[in-house]
Amino acid sequence: MLKKSFATVIGLAAAVSFLFSACDRKKLNIQSTIYVDDERDGAKIILGFSQIGTESSWRTENTRSVFEAAAEQGIQVLYDDAQQKQTNQLKAIRSFIVYRVDVIAFVPIVEDGWDNVLREAKEARIPVIVVDRKIKTQDESLYAGFIGEDGIEEGRKAARFLLQKYSDSTKKLNVLELRGTDYSSMAKERSAGFREVLLQDPRFCIVKSVSGDFLRSRGKEIISNIFAKEGSLSWENSSLDIIFSHNDAMSLGALDTLQLYGVNAGRDVTIVSIDGEKDAVAALREGKINCIVECNPRLGPELIKLVKTAANRNTIPRVTYVDGRVYSENDDFSLTQAVGF
Repeated sequence: MLKKSFATVIGLAAAVSFLFSACDRKKLNIQSTIYVDDERDGAKIILGFSQIGTESSWRTENTRSVFEAAAEQGIQVLYDDAQQKQTNQLKAIRSFIVYRVDVIAFVPIVEDGWDNVLREAKEARIPVIVVDRKIKTQDESLYAGFIGEDGIEEGRKAARFLLQKYSDSTKKLNVLELRGTDYSSMAKERSAGFREVLLQDPRFCIVKSVSGDFLRSRGKEIISNIFAKEGSLSWENSSLDIIFSHNDAMSLGALDTLQLYGVNAGRDVTIVSIDGEKDAVAALREGKINCIVECNPRLGPELIKLVKTAANRNTIPRVTYVDGRVYSENDDFSLTQAVGF
């Protein structure tokens, strides 16, 4: 019997194209720069993995981590890049079901709309692991478990830094929030955790919250629009003191615009970000970002442990959180220790 083999990872942005006949699984043709399939080798675990896209360095590293961990454990992967479209993910998951993979793992673009396809996977006796972002479902037994970050706690950590930084200030402090993708669990959780802690202090006011879809281009555009409207970094004639960004990509986009307008980022405006990309860590070293709440993308090893457990029909934890550190302007350790990716 021919065996499937891993191809060289040429481009993590490439999508897997599934062409299949419902009556003949062996004719399934996998076209991908990441994975080449000749014929299923029943001796190995096969994971169907659907990623939302390649919108940031965080996402690329997250995907790479899964592939590297799977290769180390001899697990074969069918991969799909959804290109930020839920419809693509639904098609990919159904293709995984047709192919009869052992386990399905996917990063949901949004929270809702998964019940039907998860029910199909359950009927096929294929366990599903939700990765990075959470989902809402009428029946939680439709998926085996979740692995990812605690978005609420990440938001709390960002707020705690601000409370500490401005502990001696008596002025009113205006905050601009750059939100992640609307209807994603991570954007909702980071917003909720941030507000839970920060708004207990009446000095802080979130004057504007804008969705930037976790994209650098949108972070740049949002700040550019503020300057076009106000002529300065303000909102309705009130100075913006703080920018809280749900990820480094949007933070770096904001920095691009602030530099164009001569704003001294990190001094004239405090910037708090989430992730830990290399470029953001470099900006923290330079004093342009004041705080980064680490969100470690390297979930691969822990995910693959769960995949092996689920493939053997054993129960996995309902929730597995991966914790991260907080890096700030106040740290006295070498920032070269920061994760960076």
